[in-house]
Formats: sequence, structure tokens, C-alpha cells
Amino acid sequence: MKPSRSIILIAAILFIALLSSAQNAPQQKIIIDTDIGDDIDDAFAVALALRSPELQILGISTAFGDVETRAKLVDRLLGEAGRQDIPVAIGVHTDSKTSFGQRPYAEGGHFVRASHPAAVDFILDQIRRNPGEITLVSIGPLVNVGAMIDKDQQIFRKLKRVVIMGGSIDRGYGDPYGPPTPAEPEWNIKNDPPAAQKLFASGVTVFVMPLDSTQLKLDEVRREFLFRQGTPLTDALTILYHQWGQQTPTLYDPMTIAFVDDPALCPVQPMNIVVDEKGVTNRGSGAPNAQVCLKSDPQAFFKFYLGRVAAK
Repeated sequence: MKPSRSIILIAAILFIALLSSAQNAPQQKIIIDTDIGDDIDDAFAVALALRSPELQILGISTAFGDVETRAKLVDRLLGEAGRQDIPVAIGVHTDSKTSFGQRPYAEGGHFVRASHPAAVDFILDQIRRNPGEITLVSIGPLVNVGAMIDKDQQIFRKLKRVVIMGGSIDRGYGDPYGPPTPAEPEWNIKNDPPAAQKLFASGVTVFVMPLDSTQLKLDEVRREFLFRQGTPLTDALTILYHQWGQQTPTLYDPMTIAFVDDPALCPVQPMNIVVDEKGVTNRGSGAPNAQVCLKSDPQAFFKFYLGRVAAK
């Protein structure tokens, strides 16, 4: 039996209403805290955020090591993408022995801003202005996070949530398609374990994308597809990739942005996380203090990522 014209009309109206509702949904306010410039995955994460209409990026702050040069890199990346409206803040300077292979891009002199606010003050001020509304996405060592908690824990607790790439629950670094490697201290946690301990004890809702779900290899076929798009953003990623100087990037950090865009890409489960003095993220026996994604679908992730970032 064929559906009547009235049923078809009603279905069409409902579809248009749902589509309009999705398009008019309020944007999620986010701030990205990143150690961009060492590994390449931070730049790929920022690129996805820039191509996410669901997000209102209130600012990007730099974390760990040479935070001033990292800010210059963000300045240029945002300038090339036509997004100089996004504030860039400088985080707490720390000693770092990382190579910073993307330094030439950062020091090219393009789009460099005359000054940058201090990240801790900038983020806390944004939280005061937008209580309960901001998602802080941390994709570097948690130096700035620890400093914010130390300076004003009550304001910090007015974040909507914190989404981090960090930790190792059941799997460490290694081939994601091979036998599981033992859990181990992960870079972002082990470079400031006290800050991680403060975060998990802060009372703020924390979503964790650990090594278990973020070892996503951008293979040659996907790289070639992305880099040949020829947009200002993909051209910037191409340059940064070559300055990085290695072959196959692992896109750990972009999963945080993908999760904020579409939580189905990295389903989470409640868990109690205890961070020891070496930065190991152990399962605890207490009440859950985090929502953790232990498994993701690489095919679904890359379909989503490339669909966004390669779009013209």
C-alpha cells in the first residue's frame, strides 16, 4: 500500500523541522589547551576544530616548554585559515627537551600577534564570563590546568567539563592492530602527574581519551587525499607534516575534538582513575571520577575527520 500524500507531506515537514533545529542548535563553547609544535597531531586537532560548525572556539592556549613559540605557530595557523578572531594565550613556561620540529613554520613571521594574554588568567576569565558553558579540551601536558586549579579552584569548577587526550588504561604505545601492549605512563600525564591528580580530584566532569582509543594512524592513502585538497588549511597541515619529518602520524589528539562534535565516535564508560607519581593512570576502586573511552572505530573516525577537514 502506497503512503498517502498527507503522510508524505507530514514526513517532509518533520524532516525539514529536524534539519532546521540541528542547524540552529547553539554552538558549544570550547577552549583548546595544546602543546602544538612537537608531535603533529595537535595541528590536526586544531584543524578539525576549525572545521566544526558545532563549536565556538573562545581561545587557544599553549602548554609546556617553549609556549611563546607555540603561540606563534597557532597565530600563523589561524591566520592562514582566516580565523584571526580567535584569541591565542600563552601558558606557563616549563623546561622541555622536545625537538619542536615545526619551529620554522612558527618563526616564519606570518600573522604574528603583538601580544598574547597569559593562559591561566585568560581561561579563568572566560569561565567567569560563561559559567557552566565551557568545555576545556586539553591535548598537552596539564601544566596550565594544574596552575588554574591552584589559582582559583572554585572558578575552575564552573567549567562544563574537561576533555583530555591522556592516560593509558589497558593498552600502551604500539601497533593498535597488534597484540595489546601493557599500560604505561602516557606523555601528557607523565609530564605533570600532580596536575593530573588535581584534575581528577577537582570535581569537574572529566572525559578521557587514552592511548587505548586514540592510536589512529593516518596512512599514506588518507594523507595523499587530505594534502591534495589545496585549501589554506590543508596546505598548512601539509607544511607542518613535512617539518615534523616523520612518516605516519598517529592522530591521538583529534579524537578529543571528534568526541565533542559527536560523542558516538568514542563511547565512554564511568571509571575511577588514580594517577600515581610516575603518571600511570590506574583503575581505582572508588566512585567514578571520569568518563573514559577505551575503544573507538578508526574507520568511522577517519570518515568523519576527512569529511570535515578535506571539505572545500
